[in-house]
Amino acid sequence: MSRHGDSLRRLERSIRRRMDARDALDRVVRSLPAVVQIVVASTAAYLIARSLLGHELPLVAVTVTIISLGIARDATPRRVAETVVGINIGIVVAALLVQVIGQGAWQIAVILGVTLIVARAVSPSAPFAIAAAVQSMLVAVLPAPDGGVFARSLDGLIGGIMALLVTALIPRFDLVRQRGEGTALFSLLDQALTGVRDALRSADPAAAELALARSRRTQSLLDEWGHSLESARGVAAVSPWLRSRRARLADEQRLLGVADLTTRHVRAIARRVDVLVRDGGPRPLLAELVDSAAAVVRLLGRSRDDEAARYAARGVATVLAGRCTPAAVDGVADQVVIVLLRPLVFDTLVHLGLPPDEARALLPPL
Repeated sequence: MSRHGDSLRRLERSIRRRMDARDALDRVVRSLPAVVQIVVASTAAYLIARSLLGHELPLVAVTVTIISLGIARDATPRRVAETVVGINIGIVVAALLVQVIGQGAWQIAVILGVTLIVARAVSPSAPFAIAAAVQSMLVAVLPAPDGGVFARSLDGLIGGIMALLVTALIPRFDLVRQRGEGTALFSLLDQALTGVRDALRSADPAAAELALARSRRTQSLLDEWGHSLESARGVAAVSPWLRSRRARLADEQRLLGVADLTTRHVRAIARRVDVLVRDGGPRPLLAELVDSAAAVVRLLGRSRDDEAARYAARGVATVLAGRCTPAAVDGVADQVVIVLLRPLVFDTLVHLGLPPDEARALLPPL
């Protein structure tokens, strides 16, 4: 038994090591665009500051570039520009104060305090203030360069310009992962609605509870998709290499909008059905309607890559809209489910190109 237990533990450790190795490799691969950006921009900033401007130790130019870009995947031009501004505020404030009060221990305290206050007044971003403070300390602690303390301001400007140029010329966002986030979201919405259908068909509280849990898990996927799409659009707006993808990203933004609305509707339906099925009565008609809604969501998720799926989704949603009449079922509790289905169908039809008035006309009167 002891030898068997030792074998299991060795197997577990071996599996854990392999998983850790895969995670490490995945981190490296995903960080390669950021690494290339940082290396290229930092080297260029160093060469310009040293070779063209004659700065013997262009430390600020290099550090500004590295801090502005960072390893995070959301190094959009806007965020990089904000960081560059924060850093240069720290450099300028510190350079001015060094001219007035000099360098030393108590001077460091004054410079740091003033820099943080100024940075917080300029921007609500905490990283903005920290970036300014770090660079102000380089100015306050290091000896003044040959060109004076304000030479570092020029170095900071060079580093910022290099960071912005590289952000545009070597984009780092990952459309493959972005597509995976959207696909995962629609898949989970489909699973939630399918679970709601099963719960209604067999009056199964466990299936309803699982469907509700799945619907609640959609928010994190929605947030991740929105975050990566924001980064992608920010970079594509300034990158000459990504001009052809701007229209595609605009379509992604519209799909994200309807996905957000669909997520809210699915949660509301799942919450209602979780209570409804506890009476033990199967509801085959409601199950059929929810199954059609699941088909609409499934096709909607495929519509960005498949034009046929877009037309199919519109057709299924049009038929479903005509069936969403509360009069089709008895009891207020059952009718509420149909009322909750109606905005899901309406929003889908509008996203698929139907004018709002026409989409509203397809729904039977309440």
